[in-house]
Amino acid sequence: MQDNRYPFLDVKRVVKRFGGLVANNEVTLQIGKGEIRGLIGPNGSGKTTLVNVITGIYEPEEGDIFYTGKRIDGLQPDVIASMGIMRTFQVARVFRDMTVLENMLIPGFCQGQSRKEAVGRAEELLDFALLTRLKNTQAKSLSGGQNMLLQIVRGFMNKDLQLYVMDEPFAGVHQSIKGIILKSIKMMNEEKGVTFLIISHEMPTVSTLCDKVTVLAKGELIAEGTMEEVANEPQVIDAYLGG
Repeated sequence: MQDNRYPFLDVKRVVKRFGGLVANNEVTLQIGKGEIRGLIGPNGSGKTTLVNVITGIYEPEEGDIFYTGKRIDGLQPDVIASMGIMRTFQVARVFRDMTVLENMLIPGFCQGQSRKEAVGRAEELLDFALLTRLKNTQAKSLSGGQNMLLQIVRGFMNKDLQLYVMDEPFAGVHQSIKGIILKSIKMMNEEKGVTFLIISHEMPTVSTLCDKVTVLAKGELIAEGTMEEVANEPQVIDAYLGG
């Protein structure tokens, strides 16, 4: 349960280096419970590195990360996932030789759900995502956009889901699939209170979907606020125009 004495997600002065490259340089941000936060910035600005640090794929050299008041930096990804944090990847990570339904069942079984419970939940989500007709199809036979959608709705199988971190969920997908993804984000946010941190280069989508955006450039946080606010920041304009 959320302890209201603490920010929901609190990233404090995080530094992540790869040799001589500083990918994240003292990045600090806070996200409130139930928020939809956009994470934007030019290519190479450190966005994916930051979410990899938050979700345990990388360990920061400096800084702390707290989730509902508990420190999570340095924990393994499976431990972080068990705390209700899920994430997607730019290239959908699915089990290609398994069917769509089998892919959906894995998170349920990992949580100890019975087969009846897991199948029921999976079929509800597949119906919502208009993937029911493909439930017995192997993932390798799906399009890239369909696999992205599968990856996203599979995360909703986690009954304890509280924070969903998404890396470019709209990139390269058909408009019809994008619409389903947007609908699923809004539904889980409004009905289940799920918090989202979303990397995206699609500015119109970010502007309408996200409560606030955080802007990174060259590994540093340069602006934060509504899309309208940050779009007028000189540092943001310079970052996108290469100034």
